[in-house]
Amino acid sequence: MNKIYSIILLLTLNSVAVTAEAVTFKMATLSPEGSVWMTMMREGAAEIKKKTDGRVKFKFYPGGVMGDNNAVLRKIRIGQLHGGALTGGSLTRFYKDNQIYSLVMKYRTPEEIKYVRKNLDETVKNGLKKGGFTTFGFAESGFAYVMSSNNPVASVESLRKQKAWIPANDEVALEAINTFGVSPIPLPLGDVLAGLQTGLIDTIAASPIGALALQWYTQIKYLLELPVLYSYGVLAISNKAFKKAKKKDQQVITDIMTRIFKELDVINKKDNRSALVALKNQGVKFIKPTAEQVQEWLVYAKKSQQRMLETGRISKEIVARTDKLLQQVPR
Repeated sequence: MNKIYSIILLLTLNSVAVTAEAVTFKMATLSPEGSVWMTMMREGAAEIKKKTDGRVKFKFYPGGVMGDNNAVLRKIRIGQLHGGALTGGSLTRFYKDNQIYSLVMKYRTPEEIKYVRKNLDETVKNGLKKGGFTTFGFAESGFAYVMSSNNPVASVESLRKQKAWIPANDEVALEAINTFGVSPIPLPLGDVLAGLQTGLIDTIAASPIGALALQWYTQIKYLLELPVLYSYGVLAISNKAFKKAKKKDQQVITDIMTRIFKELDVINKKDNRSALVALKNQGVKFIKPTAEQVQEWLVYAKKSQQRMLETGRISKEIVARTDKLLQQVPR
């Protein structure tokens, strides 16, 4: 009988030990269920669960059910969530130079951003780590274009006449667009479609895949053929939560999710090209700016960058390093 009790006690202790080592990461994202992002993140999570013998699990909350990026970050702070697939710009408060990729019209071609990212991704990753988040690489959302529902926008002057949207509580975006002389209308991402439908806003800046995935394209009639900024997404887990996983499991998570996001980065590049064609096939009219209009946009873009430098929203060091890299891009 004592032997039976010993076996039961041993099994109980083993069960407690396994439970103590197990961790479930609660992750939120705006990406809808069925999207490429959700499909691949779930595949990565399943692989992690298998390779850690069930010690590490992921519970995803897709489609914005946990709110916008700011709401998700608040819930991470209080421990209700552990991380999320977020837009890169939403993490600027944790590492200001994170927005080096999002400066207005800083990059004109895919080759430029590819070369800069090759040299700066690790710097940004380390900066976010010091700021409190473990990340696993970046997957591009792509170049954002000015899209409008009522009137074509080709010049800065025409933009000023529009009801332009910016993400709510995004002080950096607000300051940048104010430099262009535009008084924007802030809205959470989840309210943009309704805003376009009701006429509260009539102009957005979005990547082609973003406009398609979030159904914004259904309200869009015009697209300015001028990439105004680069956007990307990142899978981030708070350092505090990540440390709860065993060291060897942390490495498994890192290896698998880094691979997943490299694959997503490649897929999104291809999907953005296809999305531009899809928008045109949906009847969206592409507006080509004149050389003078492009120059006008560039003048204000430089003013925007200068303003960010003057206010300390981004460091002179990261901008100088980026400018040097842009000069080295193979032509």
